[in-house]
Amino acid sequence: MPDAAHSAEPARQPDEIQACDEGFMRVALEQAHAAARKGEVPVGAVVVRNGVVVATGHNAPVGGHDPTAHAEMEALRAAARVLGNYRLEGCTLYVTLEPCTMCSGAMLHARLDRVVFGAADPKTGAAGSVLNVFSDARLNHQTQVQGGVLAQDCGQLLQTFFQQRRGNPWPLREDALRTPEARFKVLPDYAWREHFIGDLPSLNGLRMHYLDEGPLDAPLTYLCLHPYPLWSYNWRKLIPALLSSGARVLAPDLVGFGKSDKPKKEHLHRFQWHRQVLLEWVERLDLRRLVLVLPGSDALLGLSLPVQAPKRYSGVLLVGGADDAVLQPGDGPTWLDLMGKHPEKGLGEYLRTLRQTNRRFSEPACAAYMAPFPDRGHCAALRAFPSMHTEASSEKLALAESVRDFWRRQWQGQSMVACGPQDLLLAEAALRVVQHAADAGLEGLRGPLTGCVPEEPGAQLAEVANPYFRSSASDDAR
Repeated sequence: MPDAAHSAEPARQPDEIQACDEGFMRVALEQAHAAARKGEVPVGAVVVRNGVVVATGHNAPVGGHDPTAHAEMEALRAAARVLGNYRLEGCTLYVTLEPCTMCSGAMLHARLDRVVFGAADPKTGAAGSVLNVFSDARLNHQTQVQGGVLAQDCGQLLQTFFQQRRGNPWPLREDALRTPEARFKVLPDYAWREHFIGDLPSLNGLRMHYLDEGPLDAPLTYLCLHPYPLWSYNWRKLIPALLSSGARVLAPDLVGFGKSDKPKKEHLHRFQWHRQVLLEWVERLDLRRLVLVLPGSDALLGLSLPVQAPKRYSGVLLVGGADDAVLQPGDGPTWLDLMGKHPEKGLGEYLRTLRQTNRRFSEPACAAYMAPFPDRGHCAALRAFPSMHTEASSEKLALAESVRDFWRRQWQGQSMVACGPQDLLLAEAALRVVQHAADAGLEGLRGPLTGCVPEEPGAQLAEVANPYFRSSASDDAR
């Protein structure tokens, strides 16, 4: 007599079966929508036994860097873990798209009772469209297959997804602006491929730009965070020098800067929000063996990232930025003063001062730094970031304390400080907040101390950083 736990469900009338199938297919559709929100092809699946959902899954090949992470495979794996058995006898799998040969084979191996799918797949379907894996009588297990359940709903979701991808994959939010492409046509020494992401939960449709150069399996990955009020163009001289060592290099533009979208309102720009965007981005790309490259003048944002996921980070490099060498006390308006009510004008004055102080800071470079901000409407981030620096909310102070504790007591990676002149540009209140992170980083840092770095970090810095972090990575590998 069969085990009651594995017994088939009581016989039901066709109408009851149809209603039941449609109900569970709607659960699978919810999973498909979850996949779409993550930028995956919207396919969802659910495993059911005795009228109860055992496990769900949705497509995840892109996010998981896994060609086998189809919705059906994810649901089968989860169900096997829940039931403690790779045999899923007595179970039905619902999936919004006809399964492929890989998934069909896995279903037969799991000995499912039924497979119910929504839309047919005329290109790769293995349950009747291209071939029918389930119909071979020579197999030692026969699984019943039914297609076409809520086929229109399932197919429409896929059709809409691909139409959006072919048209405009990143539609602009009504509360944001996007710098015209023409503004970026002339960017000296900045010819790398654009990468965009807009489906992170915190972005909520805003498009963030980032550079991603070098091999995915590189022994080291440098993550370069630009200083305020600049953008990833700041690293154009350093990136090729880091790449020459065989490393991978990523450089995001924070939302509101560079080629990323520009929210119109200042209130969106809060420290915790920008931090959460970066945390989700690192998680989505599954970045590991990271060396943080941070501007010494505003490092708290970057130094807070390893607190959340310390195993992803192997090193940190604090760099004195271009703004560390200008506007000494008594020279006139401060860095924060320049970014006051008219940030687009303030940025221009700031860049002109840099050029006067450092001749290597060229006129074309100044124009490139100004490119993302054609008018006042694009400058909400420039207006908001000074107050972000001076913000002393309890939430931010608590985070700063945890950052300080992490770098003093828990950091196990390699560290380097590339010292430029002391940063005297921040207002006293901002300096007190940021100093929590600076103290934490400096007290926990171990490693060589380089000399003064160039105004815009490049080959000179990479010549020191590459062998240091590469040797550290080799030691860890051994």
